[in-house]
Amino acid sequence: MELKLATAEKQVLEELVKLVQSRGLCGENGGWKEFLDAKDKKKIGSPNDPSKRSHDELVAFLTTFKKKQDLQVLKCHANFLLIEKLEQECPGNDTPEQSLVRLTVEHPAYSVDYSFEPHSETSKVMESTDLVAVDCEMVLCDNGTEGLVRVGVVDRDLKVILDEFVKPDKPVVDYRTDITGITAEDIEKATLSLVDIQETLQPFLSNGAILVGHSLNKDLEVLKIYHPKVIDTALVFKYPNARKPRRASLNNLCKSILGYEVRKAGVSHDCVNDATAAMKLALAVIEKRANTTIPPSKEMLEVEKAKLFIHKIPHNVTSEELEQVLSGEFTLDVKPAKTSRGCYCAFVIFRSSEEADQAFENVDGDQGQDSFGLPQKLVIFKLTSGSRVSIYVRKMVEDGSA
Repeated sequence: MELKLATAEKQVLEELVKLVQSRGLCGENGGWKEFLDAKDKKKIGSPNDPSKRSHDELVAFLTTFKKKQDLQVLKCHANFLLIEKLEQECPGNDTPEQSLVRLTVEHPAYSVDYSFEPHSETSKVMESTDLVAVDCEMVLCDNGTEGLVRVGVVDRDLKVILDEFVKPDKPVVDYRTDITGITAEDIEKATLSLVDIQETLQPFLSNGAILVGHSLNKDLEVLKIYHPKVIDTALVFKYPNARKPRRASLNNLCKSILGYEVRKAGVSHDCVNDATAAMKLALAVIEKRANTTIPPSKEMLEVEKAKLFIHKIPHNVTSEELEQVLSGEFTLDVKPAKTSRGCYCAFVIFRSSEEADQAFENVDGDQGQDSFGLPQKLVIFKLTSGSRVSIYVRKMVEDGSA
């Protein structure tokens, strides 16, 4: 993981050093104080305040950090600083394109999924309304990393800018042909490298184009491109009343917003089609004011109806004891607690919505509603140890949802 610090703004470097100080992190030559002591051996009263030190001194210190976990901390904080700066820009003057960028940036997953160099000319990009959609196909290489093998790029008019096979720089162990549609023969004919693709895309990036895609962070990672302004349709669109930001698939979005399937069952991906679909989704919001809150599909509702959710389960309740609370045939999908003695939760998966409904009716407990209005029951029962505990059993959708 590389941080290109030499071209970073001094204010960003100062904030990174302050973060290192607050966390007590140490580079190869120790912490900030040790670094300054070694550098200023003959100076008396040299300032420790990062803002009083030169740009080069800050860079020299930060480049002493080599551990992966330390670099991850620095990069995440640099990313946070970038997001903070974007959010301070006046949203009242946003164009429809910039509003979608802001929706992406303000999504809770953005700071985790997207990682940038701590320098970015944000103002130029923020002013731009040029759109370029990107999608990539990746294979598994022998060192466990993903290698780029095909790129599809379309412009705002859905004109194909790029559709090329790429020769990966490492041996391939899995072409994932059923997903990518790519074979060894396709790659043997490829003449372009990753660097060639980067050079082709560079004019669009330097001109401030907004990149569009679905789960675009994965594409940018394999392209080794750091671009702060993106419209990620996986983050822009959301389901109503979702407790956690749940991402819709590209296919479900196309069915809900555009009225067609971009991927048929059993058919491999096509990166040009996927890039085109992402662009069409963005344009549906920008030009036709499509709603970014989408209704779940009938298929998704049926899957949710066939489940129950058990939560606030004490850590001393075993899965076997939990199974005694419910009737019928089901599979228990347990989600561990965040702490060793914290409460955990579990999904109960039935063969049909009718079986789930019947199992809920058979649960012996006081019925009420959760904070979202979903039916749930408070169940109190005795463990094999003799102690009594309480749990909540909840439906996944409202009664009567169609």
